[in-house]
Amino acid sequence: MENKLTAIVTGANAGLGYATAKKLCDNGIITYVNGRNREKTEQACKKLGENAKPFILDLNNLDQIPEAVAKLAKEAGKIDILVNNAGINMKKEFLEVTNEEFQSILHTNVVGLFAISREVSKVMKANKSGSIINISSMAAIYGIPKVIAYTASKTAIEGMTRAMAVDLAEFGIRVNCVAPGFIKTNMSSKALDNDPERKNKVLSRTPMGRLGEPSDVADAVYYFASSQSKFTTGTILPVDGGNSIGF
Repeated sequence: MENKLTAIVTGANAGLGYATAKKLCDNGIITYVNGRNREKTEQACKKLGENAKPFILDLNNLDQIPEAVAKLAKEAGKIDILVNNAGINMKKEFLEVTNEEFQSILHTNVVGLFAISREVSKVMKANKSGSIINISSMAAIYGIPKVIAYTASKTAIEGMTRAMAVDLAEFGIRVNCVAPGFIKTNMSSKALDNDPERKNKVLSRTPMGRLGEPSDVADAVYYFASSQSKFTTGTILPVDGGNSIGF
């Protein structure tokens, strides 16, 4: 096991996080599948096979993160890859969003990401190598209505990707970001199928004319996790069928 790569994927028991964990597991990487819900996370690991291990931790509990990461690092021997996928969204009119709601989304999506990245980086620094991959969103580029807190959080993540890349390069740690466009997940399909006007808008400005698959995002993450991207850091890669440049 010592020579196998080890990864953590946050928010990995469903959706894009699960697809990413599957890609890593299928490529022989020991993958710690992070989730808040023990039962869901253990079920996901069963489906993912022998390379998947549950990592039960709520990233909102900031003071639990250092100990949890240290314990995992001791068990695994090292951490080579961190995929910061966990995040929450809320659709609500800007004028009605409360301070608490805004802070809660920033707390999970930005502060939680910062805290786990800091602790994992300490482990990576000791090994003089590592790859951190953050997950952003088209919300960081567009003004999408009714998602003010989510937009603020994803824009912050793109800025943090560049700052982390510069701070951590001297320790052999690379930091990159994948920005998914409109991807076919249970959540997005439900949202778009209930709103034909929005679905047409999404597809009409996507030059490739379709939604992406979760595996498209997982493939991009795997590129950054692997040595194929060994001279790439601080970048943001849109995986969006051209949506961000569509006219």
